Amino acid sequence: MIRYAKPTTVDEALALLGEGAWRILAGGTDFYPAQGTKPFRDNVLDINGLTALRGIAETDDHFVIGARTTWTDIIRHPLPPAFDALKQAAREVGSPQIQNVASVAGNLCNASPAADGVPGLLVLDAEVELRSATVTRYLPLPDFILGNRRTALRAGEMVSAIRVPKPAATGTSAFVKLGARRYLVISIAMVAARLVVENGTVTEAAIAVGSCSAVARRLAGVEAALLGLPADHRLADAVQSAPITELSPIADVRGSAEYRLDAVREIVARAVLTAAGLMNDHMVAA
Repeated sequence: MIRYAKPTTVDEALALLGEGAWRILAGGTDFYPAQGTKPFRDNVLDINGLTALRGIAETDDHFVIGARTTWTDIIRHPLPPAFDALKQAAREVGSPQIQNVASVAGNLCNASPAADGVPGLLVLDAEVELRSATVTRYLPLPDFILGNRRTALRAGEMVSAIRVPKPAATGTSAFVKLGARRYLVISIAMVAARLVVENGTVTEAAIAVGSCSAVARRLAGVEAALLGLPADHRLADAVQSAPITELSPIADVRGSAEYRLDAVREIVARAVLTAAGLMNDHMVAA
C-alpha cells in the first residue's frame, strides 16, 4: 500500500522524507503527465501546502527563490535586469495556466535537457539549496543537474530554494528560444545571455545554451571572446567566430544535431545583442 502525505511545514516534510522513499509532488505539471494511466507505485509527498517555500526574498548576499515559487511569481516579482532572461524564459514554460502552478525547483528536478528555466539560472551563477532532516547543503546548478533526468538529490533530501549571488545579479540579460512554432513548444535550442557593460565595453559575459546537450551548458569560449569588446553589433561577429566545444546535440524529431549546432550560433548572437540593448524581443523571435 502506498502512502500520500501533504505536510504543512517544512520540518514535517523533512521528517517524512527521513522515514523512507517518497516521490515529491510540487506543481504537478510534469508529475501527472509522466504518470499517465499507470498505477502509483511510490509514496507521494505533496509539498503544495508548504507556503514557506513560495516566494522570492533578498538577503545581504543573495536573491533566494523558494522551491515552490511559480513561473508566474518570477514574472511578476520586481527583480534586477539581470533576471530578464529568466523572466522571458518563464513566459515560455507552457501556457499561462501552467506558469501559474509549475514551480521553478520542479523545472530543475525534472532535469530535462529542454528545461526552459535552466539557462537563465546558469548565467546568474545560481546554486541549489538542498535540505534533509539533518543537514543543509548548497550545490552550484551545474553540479546539481547531472544528466538527462538525473540530479544530485540524495535520499531524504528535497530542494528548498534556488539562490542567486548578488555579484552575478548585475548587468542585463536576454533569452531566445528556437522552436517549431512561436508558443507552447519544446525547444530545439535556447540561449540565455547576461552582459555587464561599463563605459561601452563588455566587462563580464555569461552565455548558456539548453537543448543542445544532455544538460544546459555555459559557453566559456564565447564568454571569453566577448570580454573587452565594444558593446555594438560587432559582438555578433565575435559569437560567430568563437569556439563552441561544450555542446553535443542529439538528432530527434525537432531537429538534427547539425541544424542545432548551426542555429545555436545565430540565437546566441541574437541573445547577446538583445542583452546589449541592440535588438528587441520582436526582432529576435526565433
